[in-house]
Amino acid sequence: MRSVYEAANLIDAHLVRQALEAEGIPAFVRGEALTGGIGELGVFGLLGVMVPEAAWPQARDIVIALRLGETQPLAEDDDLPGAQPA
Repeated sequence: MRSVYEAANLIDAHLVRQALEAEGIPAFVRGEALTGGIGELGVFGLLGVMVPEAAWPQARDIVIALRLGETQPLAEDDDLPGAQPA
């Protein structure tokens, strides 16, 4: 097994796991059982999404395509998606 994504939180990890499984790649969340001890454990690197070694290249491409952590600011004249004109 190989780590394909280091998650910031449990929800983030499960969203990536579900995206991978939707593409037919088996995945599991590493460190999920340890989240109850966060007060006593260092939180960096605790959660990750693991995939089989053979599926890692395809899984990495999927994670990159998700563009996690990237936001694009709206220009002043851009409308928010779903916004009604005034």
